[in-house]
Amino acid sequence: MATIRQGYLDDYSQQNGNVGIGTSISNEKLEIIGGTTAQELDVTGISTFTHVSGFIKKHTDYTGNIDFDAGDSGTLSGEIVVGAGLTMTVGTAATASQGTVDALKVHDMFQPPSGGTNQRPPAKPGALFYNFDLKTIEFFDGNSWNQVDNTTTRGRAIFFGGYMRPDAPYSSGRNGLTIEYLQISTGGRTSSFGSYGSRRTNGSGCSNGTRALSASGFNGPGTIGSSNEIEYITIASGGDVIDFGDRTQTGYGGQAVSSSTRGVFLCNREPSNNVIDYVEIGTLGNALDFGDLNGNGGYKAGNLNSPTRGFVAGGSGPVGTNSNDIQMITIASKGNAIKTGDLSSITDNSTGASNSIRGLVSTGELGSGAIANKSIFSITLASEGNSQDFGDLTVQRGRCGGTSNQTRAIFAGGNAYGSPSYTFYKSIDSVTIASAGNATDFGSLGNPKDQFGATSDSHGGLGGF
Repeated sequence: MATIRQGYLDDYSQQNGNVGIGTSISNEKLEIIGGTTAQELDVTGISTFTHVSGFIKKHTDYTGNIDFDAGDSGTLSGEIVVGAGLTMTVGTAATASQGTVDALKVHDMFQPPSGGTNQRPPAKPGALFYNFDLKTIEFFDGNSWNQVDNTTTRGRAIFFGGYMRPDAPYSSGRNGLTIEYLQISTGGRTSSFGSYGSRRTNGSGCSNGTRALSASGFNGPGTIGSSNEIEYITIASGGDVIDFGDRTQTGYGGQAVSSSTRGVFLCNREPSNNVIDYVEIGTLGNALDFGDLNGNGGYKAGNLNSPTRGFVAGGSGPVGTNSNDIQMITIASKGNAIKTGDLSSITDNSTGASNSIRGLVSTGELGSGAIANKSIFSITLASEGNSQDFGDLTVQRGRCGGTSNQTRAIFAGGNAYGSPSYTFYKSIDSVTIASAGNATDFGSLGNPKDQFGATSDSHGGLGGF
């Protein structure tokens, strides 16, 4: 029986072992030119399609790996079904005229790369990653990983400890034992969250939206002195603090800023120093060196966050002098702080709060004479420059606790210096960050107090993505 059948008008060729249909000269083992349909074509062994042209009319199943090295736009009009455990590689030439390989459609489910915080892959801007530790989708902006959206954010403010009874000696427990929380969207009176532990006053607070950290501070009854402890809570649920690790130095009165991944602690007092150190909030462990503050500022300064930058404004310097410096760090990278501008006045015991665009600083006390003041200054975080007047608090709040969500900043507690004694507050003020104006009454703490760390699950360092 003949192995080759050829019609009268067929354009068929056989040359050097190559077979051509629709062509007089075949360049391949089998080359078909024209509107020819191949049915039940079975290719065994390791085969490569070097060129695909025209349209495959029906969906195609492949039980082995397949590479398309070249082809025209729109060559496939049906489906390509790739078997479980197999791969398909599409060269750039095959998609150059119609989209790219990156634009392939996913019909059932898209699952980005995933893993723990320490397993984030090297990435280009725009890359997505699901973080098992933080239980959130993150994107890479070219500098750091940020949460795409934290849909479980409650807008919850956290207040760590505080200094409540200035007329009592340390041994009687004048420092606050409790952690309080408040819903920033609704205000009202704070509720008890848990116990603060041995360190109870002059600590700093920061969060990644899931965990809140408090670092350093001044120890209470029986253990008077500075601390290097870092402790944490889970913001969504109540409970006592849990040990996280240690700062690189002891101290109290420093500030903290944070992004969705990293917490950075700036300065301390007694011993006075300008040290900056940091931790990855999603993992437990001791702080590592970050850099140094630039001269004055840090102690009881206004702390501000954008998703990429951290700021301290005003405060006391390492040698006890007050300052109006505004200093900035880039949270994702280590290095010394740089001065970016000045507050309108020299301040001490000031407090900060911010959304991802604007930072607000309550002045605490002005100058070197410990004169309490009600002024609020504003700073545009994306640009370097001096502060602008924003408005006034309802009362003079030195050493108060400040935090925010993306809409509202709150300033809680604090004291007014005066004769013959301090006046301590438990009231809470609120302002709308986007618009300048005076504060209004928003709620109250459980007790009058000052010198406490504050943070939230939705502050400016967590962005508004």
